[in-house]
Amino acid sequence: MADLDGIAVTTLAGQTTAFGEWADKVRLVVNVASRCGLAPQYEQLEELQKRYGSRGFTVLAFPSNQFLQEYADSEKIAEYCTTTWGVTFPVMAKVRVNGRAAHPLYRELTRTPDGEGKAGRITWNFEKFLVLPDGTVHRFRPRVPPDHPAIIALIEAALAGDPAED
Repeated sequence: MADLDGIAVTTLAGQTTAFGEWADKVRLVVNVASRCGLAPQYEQLEELQKRYGSRGFTVLAFPSNQFLQEYADSEKIAEYCTTTWGVTFPVMAKVRVNGRAAHPLYRELTRTPDGEGKAGRITWNFEKFLVLPDGTVHRFRPRVPPDHPAIIALIEAALAGDPAED
C-alpha cells in the first residue's frame, strides 16, 4: 500500500492538508452520509472521539453522496453533523469513494481486505478503516458498529503505550 500520509485531503471548510496531519494518531476513517439509515453511527463515532481523543485517537469523516444519501452543500453537512450529533471530530469535504474518480485516499484504503479477506469497492455508507500510527489498516464493513469490540480492542491496543487514563 502506498504511503497514506502524503495524500492531500480537504476539510469541509475548504482547507487543504495531508492525511499525515494526524499521522501520530490512531485514525478511524469513515465515509458518512447524513440521510443514510446508518447515520445514527455518528453517535457512536462521537463517543469514541470523546473517550479516546485525548489519548491520540481521531475519527476522520468523509461525506460521500456516492449512494445518493448526502446533502449537496458543505454548510448543510456541517449543520447536520453539529446540530444532530454534536460532532467534534474532523469532517472532510465530500468525496467519491468508488470508481475512477474515487479520492486517492479511498483508492488506497480499498485495497485493504476486510475480516473475510475481501478488498475492493466500498459497499455502502459508514464503511470504516482503522489506520494505526505504524500504517497498518484494518477494514470494517458498514454494519459493523463503530464501538464493536474488535474496533475497541484495536484502538486500546494501539493506545496502550499512552499512560493517560480513559
